[in-house]
Amino acid sequence: MQLQAHDRCDFARSLDGIIAAARAAAAHADLVVLPEATFPAYVLGEATVDRAAVDAALERLREIARATRTVVVAGAVTQAGGVLHNAAIVIDADGSPAGHADKLFLWHFDRRWFARGECLAPIATAAGVLGVLVCADGRLPTIARALVDRGAQALVMPTAWVTSGRDPSALENVQADLLARVRAYENGVPFIAANKCGSELAMVAYCGKSQIVGADGEMLALADEQQAQTITATIALRGAQPRRTGIPRPAPRAARIVTPFRLAISFEPLAQDIDRRLELLDDAYALSPHEGARHALLDDVLPLAGADDDLVLDPGGLVEYRRAGYRLILWNARLGDPWTERIARARALELRIYMVVFDEVAKRAFAVDPDGTIVAGTFGGYRLASFLLHPSLTAQTAVAPGTDIGEGLEHVAEISERQTTAR
Repeated sequence: MQLQAHDRCDFARSLDGIIAAARAAAAHADLVVLPEATFPAYVLGEATVDRAAVDAALERLREIARATRTVVVAGAVTQAGGVLHNAAIVIDADGSPAGHADKLFLWHFDRRWFARGECLAPIATAAGVLGVLVCADGRLPTIARALVDRGAQALVMPTAWVTSGRDPSALENVQADLLARVRAYENGVPFIAANKCGSELAMVAYCGKSQIVGADGEMLALADEQQAQTITATIALRGAQPRRTGIPRPAPRAARIVTPFRLAISFEPLAQDIDRRLELLDDAYALSPHEGARHALLDDVLPLAGADDDLVLDPGGLVEYRRAGYRLILWNARLGDPWTERIARARALELRIYMVVFDEVAKRAFAVDPDGTIVAGTFGGYRLASFLLHPSLTAQTAVAPGTDIGEGLEHVAEISERQTTAR
């Protein structure tokens, strides 16, 4: 269910319409998903949350679940011991509480009101075992990975994907445009995300694009950017068989260079006069899959690691390199289009690292920066591409005010270790 955003002060006036839409959706579905913080709103402000009003709204959803035998997942503010959480509430098909998931990776002003979650566990329902995430949780690959490895048959996300509005005719959000499909593909399970459209307080805009993605990463249903609507699709819930590999534990490294430098990349063996060519291009280093000695020269000043498909396709495969201080990954890829580019862009932006890909299928080399942008690549007779690498970009792990990728990865690792030990 993609809903029109409402300001918190309009919650009471909007509620009947939300409930009516939920009832209509549940009449023909086994699972219904509502956006993040539907009750009472995403932008809370400082006023005390009316817990009774939120509870009453959730009770109306429980009545719908009982009447239609439908599992419902809805974003709501919860409170326990005086602490607020941005939660996804899961209601089973008999109307009973199946569980909840508190947002782990708080985004921007979330931290003003909410405490971050402390648990990673799938939730069993009549519709299957669900791995429930909330919005920015989808930016950290290890959250979805842990949920699927613990039995989740689908990933379900109430979300509030925001957009900057750079182009009003094409609203952007990296999760909606890239990461949701990658999460489904790399984990081998469907991915369902319910977003808002419109804006709150005229200053937080949403991109719409609620979506249902199949386990193969292909889009099954996609909502409009601007309009409220309910999208539907049939998904197959089965035991996931994702690609997993042994997670490396590299020793900590530190970069010895902080100033930008130009780096040349080639899929082909480097020319005999490569140093002369580098001088003409003002490039400091050159990399190709055939020149290990040159990899070592760069590794001496900027920690880098080589990777194959198994390591890169595992959502946790490169995380320990990021945590250990590595800044560049060289991927010898045999995956093929379109997933080579999609996965490379996802890994670069979610870990804030550079990726250089030697694509064995397309016979080309290309580079991706920590924002997930392809910045250079070879093609045709263009055999040696070069770009400016900024080591400082890999040190900038904050992706929003108060939201740091490095801290988020550490928090998820701590939760996983704590829960593993408790078992």
